[in-house]
Amino acid sequence: MRRTWLSLVIALAATIFMMYQNGAFAQKPADTKAGPKKEAKSEAKQEGKTEEKKAEEAKPAEAQSITLEIDKTTLNNGGTINVKGIAPAGKPVYLEVWAEPKVRASRFDADVDKDTGKRPYILYMTDEMPAYYKIFTPKDKKEAFEQNKKEGRKWSVSKALKDTGADIAYSVPGKIKIDRYQATFIGSVVGSRGDLLAPMDEKENKRRSMQLIKARFRDIGKVLGPDVEVNPDGTYKAAIKIRDGLAPGKYYIVAVADKGVKSQPVTFENNISFPVMYLSNAGTSLNIIGPFVLVLLIATFGVLMGAGGGFIINPLLVTIYPLPHTIVAGTVMPTVLFSQGSGILNYSKIKFINWKLGCTIGAAMLLGGFIGPKLTEMITLDQFKFVFGWILIVLAALMFWQTTPGYIEKNKKEQAILKEFQKRAKEAAAKKGN
Repeated sequence: MRRTWLSLVIALAATIFMMYQNGAFAQKPADTKAGPKKEAKSEAKQEGKTEEKKAEEAKPAEAQSITLEIDKTTLNNGGTINVKGIAPAGKPVYLEVWAEPKVRASRFDADVDKDTGKRPYILYMTDEMPAYYKIFTPKDKKEAFEQNKKEGRKWSVSKALKDTGADIAYSVPGKIKIDRYQATFIGSVVGSRGDLLAPMDEKENKRRSMQLIKARFRDIGKVLGPDVEVNPDGTYKAAIKIRDGLAPGKYYIVAVADKGVKSQPVTFENNISFPVMYLSNAGTSLNIIGPFVLVLLIATFGVLMGAGGGFIINPLLVTIYPLPHTIVAGTVMPTVLFSQGSGILNYSKIKFINWKLGCTIGAAMLLGGFIGPKLTEMITLDQFKFVFGWILIVLAALMFWQTTPGYIEKNKKEQAILKEFQKRAKEAAAKKGN
């Protein structure tokens, strides 16, 4: 009996000991209840911090929004668009404005490279340049604008953007596709732009787009303008003047206060009507009555001199109208064809044409007409005007010298030709009178 009770005591003691080892007598319930509460409080605190952080991040995003409104959505061959909106207080506001119609722009880089000391001879070209592009800066950037304007033809787009802070708004041209060609003299002679080079990276493409902007618009006043009035509370307004003679179609405006802080684009339409016509490859609209009357007078005088008038039409169109010299040079060719055709017909009737000489020099003109258009792409407007101007001066001086009494007296042969010309002209006039 004692053994039985002893066995029961030993078994009970072993059970109690095992339960103790398993923690059955520890303050587990109290700890278990307290533990989760503590942990829950920690998690709640963490979640609270996360929500607070999200709220803080959301607040700047909301505060940094920018609005943009315009007073009209349609213009007739230019006009003024009044812009207003609200931006983050204390931030400058820039307005990026561009046209949907695209035009070609090109630049031939023949400047000496500072690192290698060599000339690259690379032609940069794009067909995606906006026909109109301008960034309107805050009025307090006027001094920086004027300083860049004083540099004249040497002004730099990248420097002007940096000095005025407008580099944060420069976006659309930096994304255009630019092709570049490695030009050679022999390639130019045979009418080739050169070998197409590999595409540029995003940074280089943006830098070259600034050079094409200058090549296309030339004047700093057509690319930048300190016209935005920004108030301390963030409200702003500006009167955007769209000059006449621009491309018809849709235009976009975006307000920019900082990198990544932009308004939604708003649009307006620029309409034109006859006699104003849009020259798509020139990106310009003009009243065609003016050029018609001008060329009528020039063609009459040009055919009288046997020149067709192209040498006069070309510089006048470049000077009077905002047309690229490449477009003017190409456009004048077919216009001269009309005057030359009628001139050939009439001169052949009075037998003033020497076909042997005409065909000989015509072959040379054929070759020159093949080479010329490619070379035109590789010179700037200033170079074009300089070369053309000197050619006209030399020709004018030579022709004037040949009309002086002293020259005519010495040159009996030319005097005889002049008399023969007058005789045949009188005979032709007499035949028409009969």
